[in-house]
Amino acid sequence: MRNDAQGVTIEVEGKADRLASFRDRLPDEKPPHSSIYSLEAVQLELAGYESFTIISSQPSAISHQPSAIILPDIATCPDCLDELVNPADRRYHYPFINCTHCGPRFSIITALPYDRPNTTMAGFQMCDACRAEYDNPADRRFHAQPIACHDCGPQLELWNPTGEVLNIRHDALLAAAEAIRSGEIAAVKGLGGFHLMVDARNDDAVCRLRRLKRREEKPFALMYPSLAAVENDCSVDHVERNLLLSPASPIILLPRHPKPLSHSGTQELWNSGTHALMHSCTRALSPSLAPGNPYLGVMLPYTPLHHLLMMELGFPVVATSGNLSEEPICTDERDALERLAGVADLFLVHNRPIVRHVDDSIVRIMMGREMLLRRARGYAPLPVVLKQPMPPLLAVGGHLKNTIAVASSDKVFVSQHIGDLETAAAYDAFNSTTSDLQRMYAVQPKLLACDRHPDYLSTQFAQESGLPVVFVQHHLAHILACMAENELTGEVLGVAWDGTGYGDDGTVWGGEFLAVNLPTDGGAVEHRRVAHLRTFPLPGGDQAAREPRRSAIGLLYEQFSDDAFKMTDLPPIRAFNSHELPIIAAALEKRLNCPITSSAGRLFDAVASLLDLRQFNRYEGQAAMELEFLAMQSEEEAAYHFNLPAAHYPKDSPTNESLVLDFRPAICDIIDDLKSGVSGPTIARRFHNTLVKMIVEVARLMSIPAVILSGGCFQNRLLLESAVHGLRTAIFRPYWHQRIPPNDGGIALGQVVYASRIAR
Repeated sequence: MRNDAQGVTIEVEGKADRLASFRDRLPDEKPPHSSIYSLEAVQLELAGYESFTIISSQPSAISHQPSAIILPDIATCPDCLDELVNPADRRYHYPFINCTHCGPRFSIITALPYDRPNTTMAGFQMCDACRAEYDNPADRRFHAQPIACHDCGPQLELWNPTGEVLNIRHDALLAAAEAIRSGEIAAVKGLGGFHLMVDARNDDAVCRLRRLKRREEKPFALMYPSLAAVENDCSVDHVERNLLLSPASPIILLPRHPKPLSHSGTQELWNSGTHALMHSCTRALSPSLAPGNPYLGVMLPYTPLHHLLMMELGFPVVATSGNLSEEPICTDERDALERLAGVADLFLVHNRPIVRHVDDSIVRIMMGREMLLRRARGYAPLPVVLKQPMPPLLAVGGHLKNTIAVASSDKVFVSQHIGDLETAAAYDAFNSTTSDLQRMYAVQPKLLACDRHPDYLSTQFAQESGLPVVFVQHHLAHILACMAENELTGEVLGVAWDGTGYGDDGTVWGGEFLAVNLPTDGGAVEHRRVAHLRTFPLPGGDQAAREPRRSAIGLLYEQFSDDAFKMTDLPPIRAFNSHELPIIAAALEKRLNCPITSSAGRLFDAVASLLDLRQFNRYEGQAAMELEFLAMQSEEEAAYHFNLPAAHYPKDSPTNESLVLDFRPAICDIIDDLKSGVSGPTIARRFHNTLVKMIVEVARLMSIPAVILSGGCFQNRLLLESAVHGLRTAIFRPYWHQRIPPNDGGIALGQVVYASRIAR
């Protein structure tokens, strides 16, 4: 057997029936966590093999374009956890225990094939005991590339903020745990970067972390010591339970219990991973973890280091990315000392280098299955396989929640989450990831694909590359990404709703219905904007995304003109002071810095402002999220009125004009409800119902059976699930995301699909 950059090659000798049986058994008896993307067999002359051997990778084999799959980093397996807590085992309390079933992969590999010399473990020479396991085909650690132990592997150190070593090995972990217990902030170097950790029950510590990290209200992720501890604070169904315990081990958004099952005294918590009982003080969580949010972002320990730390603590901790807001996560301990200076009180570090930053993935359960909201650890860089091979391509994604993608043959490798390209550090991470993925798969792109927005740094990168560039409309990329992961070709109706996307007409799109045809013969993509939400101005432009009151006043002005400023009983008007209103009025009248938008995201903001939920966003999408949470408190089934002209609009109409969904009647209904004292949850639910009715009505007019739901607005569980039910009731086939985020983290995949059809 040989493992090289093209995958695994196995030469087997034997009788014909035995060889046929071997091939038939491979899919069912393959190693855990492996995937078979293709299986090809050829007949060779007898070679006279007498034993099983894994031969070293040959230079000639790795000179071709790599096609092997790099596995994501995998959470610690139950067998390794058993050894981790067994005093009789030689790896007892070793924080880097792993085997072929678990451990680091993507975060430590430097080149294909995945052999130890091509990982950051190359500098650690195996001791005799580890070498014996590595060479033994009957051992669980046979050819486990990161294999190590106390005697030959990476080690922990605890540093103070100046880099002075305070403790080493297990004493370093114990001292870090004591610091967290005492209310201090610990920077912990994990698998793909640093976490900042504090006691999640200590409100002073949580608020201090918020202040120092410059993160006003955005929810913090939590790490719990056990599944039982999670269930003390959150409702967990069987899908969520299995996902928490899965090899991917992502952060999952879980609904909180209205009142935790226990908030005082000592409780025995069963740790299903280590089969051990832990005692934990279960006092109430800090109210500052996720203000106004009925969900908590929860994960379980996924490395042996995290398991040991959480066993020692026995209570939930904040485990947020080790960075300042808008910056990429720290991966190097010296860099962390500089970038996290003044934030972390202590640094728990180790000497296994991290090749690339890999954040924690975030998942929300939609329609009984997982939907990735951030795709990184546990998932990246597994490919999306398309039905037809592609030329070498690079797609550089969008501006927010950036990912990039490379095409190699029939596979699209989408990078780990990079983030918003708002800072120099984030753009450096973008450049590094772009080079890294191309180098890893030896992709020399003939073509670059990017967003059409001229001001995006990713677009400017593409234009400065010197290569031919394909510009892909933002919302079309959303639809094509969803089609790709659902393995769809042919004609679909795409519903792409988000906050911002550069439109073909130069305006800000975001409430789009596109008729898209991805020909089965490999031809170019055909698409047409068939409908969109009514447009309205955004005073202040990008500032409106941070201030829902601006979206609301722009919408009111579009509907009521100057009379909007007389509606002083409405919250958005009251949200501006007497000095601001005349400036806003003049800007709207003269259309100064008031871009026109059809954005569904800004419509959500406007309605949230009308309900006085929020006039200023402290983080992206906050107002829209709170509107969803409010609507979930109601079982209301009624919807508001809206206008949809051309009641018999044919899907093959030769006109280039788009239908306009006029929501102005709904806004009048909402204002009437507000004045009549109708409850906020009822209004919010009626608004959601109205949006679903719009989707179904356009689908009926277009009469295209397959309907795609994509864009950041479909991270809203109530909107997505209601739309799916509504479309199915109307006998349509809805499709939505699962492995690729519906937000701009999926844009790069859609760009590849579009460009691949041009480059043929």
